[in-house]
Amino acid sequence: MRIAISSKSGCGNTTVSSLLASRLGYRLINFTFRQMAEERGVDFWDFCKMAESDDNIDRELDRRQVEMAMAEKDCVLGSRLAIWMLKDADFKVYLTASSLTRAERILRREGGSLEERLEQTERRDRNDSMRYKRIYGIDNSDTSVADLVVETDDRSPDQIVDLIISQLPRE
Repeated sequence: MRIAISSKSGCGNTTVSSLLASRLGYRLINFTFRQMAEERGVDFWDFCKMAESDDNIDRELDRRQVEMAMAEKDCVLGSRLAIWMLKDADFKVYLTASSLTRAERILRREGGSLEERLEQTERRDRNDSMRYKRIYGIDNSDTSVADLVVETDDRSPDQIVDLIISQLPRE
């Protein structure tokens, strides 16, 4: 089974995707902008800025993720656009959380100040949404393609994974 999990930054996508893949014994595919920036030796935030004017960055990232997922029989693909890009996914999950919760999570992971992280989170949301709409015609706030939408503000990663597993289609 191929499972696609999408969210905006700070919703717990990487954590939940990793935990779900581990619990199911599936391969995790979570190739990100951070990894592409590292491959190219570019600072993450500079790379995000580059992507605003070079649509090929998003296209390459998304193409590589889908290729990796399609090469697997069983996998969890966690990415911003997984539920839209992996059209053949057997189950699609969208994670949500408030901007404040997401900024607090990013603050714990990366440090800085809450005000700075909140501003960065909201700016990144705007920039990502504009790019996805321009490049693919995708509204990444439209969860209608998801089989399951999970609000993560007050749930632990284990609770979220338990909920996902309970909703997976049985073969």
